[in-house]
Amino acid sequence: MTLSVQEMSDRFEIQDLLVGYCYAVDARDFDALDQYFTPNAVIDYSEMVGFKGGLTETKDFLRGSFAIVTAAQHAVSTTRYEFDRDTCRTKTVCYNPMTVSNGAQEDTVTFGLWYVHDLVRTADGWRIARLYEEKCYRLNIPEWLSEKVA
Repeated sequence: MTLSVQEMSDRFEIQDLLVGYCYAVDARDFDALDQYFTPNAVIDYSEMVGFKGGLTETKDFLRGSFAIVTAAQHAVSTTRYEFDRDTCRTKTVCYNPMTVSNGAQEDTVTFGLWYVHDLVRTADGWRIARLYEEKCYRLNIPEWLSEKVA
């Protein structure tokens, strides 16, 4: 398979979006998500933590849910790309250890998932129109947290 220069450029742009999203979440810079998503994006974390919403609701959800997170590290790899003109669907492995605390106890939990993105080419470059988290596994979920990530 030979890639065109445009498709190589598109892949690099999209990879930068995926990585930028991860860094913004880990740094708790939730307002930075505006530069990665379309204004009407749908973010669906329902399989992993029971939340689905628009960009504004997602930023509020992340602010609230990250109150118990003392450290987070999203690592993404092995992205598959399916282009159709000015749209693209990707599926990317995400390995996500996080340290969480309820004030009395601190635990490190690990989430394994796939990010499924629907992306669109806009006047400002590629943007995420839809993010879906597909569950693979969860490890070391303490009892005090288990009902929040059911």
